[in-house]
Amino acid sequence: MAKVCQLFSGSSGNSILISSKGRNYLVDIGVSAKRCEQALLENNVAPQSVEAILITHEHSDHTSGLRVFSSRYHTPVYAPKHCISNMQSTGIINEKVNISAFDWHLELEGVSIKAFQQSHDSVDCVGYRFDFSGIEKKSISICTDTGYITDNAREITKGTDLIFIESNHEISMVEMGPYPYPLKKRILGPQGHLSNFACGEFIKELAKSGTKRFVLSHLSRENNMPDIARQTALSALAELGLKEGVDYRLYVSSPQGNRSIVL
Repeated sequence: MAKVCQLFSGSSGNSILISSKGRNYLVDIGVSAKRCEQALLENNVAPQSVEAILITHEHSDHTSGLRVFSSRYHTPVYAPKHCISNMQSTGIINEKVNISAFDWHLELEGVSIKAFQQSHDSVDCVGYRFDFSGIEKKSISICTDTGYITDNAREITKGTDLIFIESNHEISMVEMGPYPYPLKKRILGPQGHLSNFACGEFIKELAKSGTKRFVLSHLSRENNMPDIARQTALSALAELGLKEGVDYRLYVSSPQGNRSIVL
């Protein structure tokens, strides 16, 4: 049995807990180590039981608690090699962090992890797919922080049982909102964030490939609303004749989610 929980989501910090057969993994720690520890304990997970931390990219909303947490519990960390170089040069991590470069495929006990390239304004940004061994053979993917869905992401996430997928903004809210033009251009650009519409279009592809659980993640507080993101995804899946609760399940992450999903 696999279990996932979006501990934190959005520009104020991101972290996802993935558990299977008593083994725990974190994808990103974008809040303080103290807050991450508390969230884990609220989910009955001892911080020292985390066996690995996987980093998607170096931005602070994904790494701010990494150095303290990984040093305190001696937790192995994996990240893209260019991301590691950047984190070392900027002081995000130091010599106390046990970090290794993720070379697209990693085998840990009971789980196979593949990375896929994202399009984001960082030195190196990836998403991850976890495939668990055993009778159920469940799979979980994390696809956030990307301006568009890359061919690499399409190929690797195909058929995943559950996916955390970015539904960052409603385009009209960005265009009409108070952000300065350069920031609007960044968000809407090919190395920015995924819109509700783009998320919905990709969700349709995933549903056709067999995915049945979708978690809308990394919603902007300023340029989105949970109900809008959810309705866009529902409408996209309705185009395929699919019904919520029958053919699929749809979740929307809040900034401090703490909602566990059992596969």
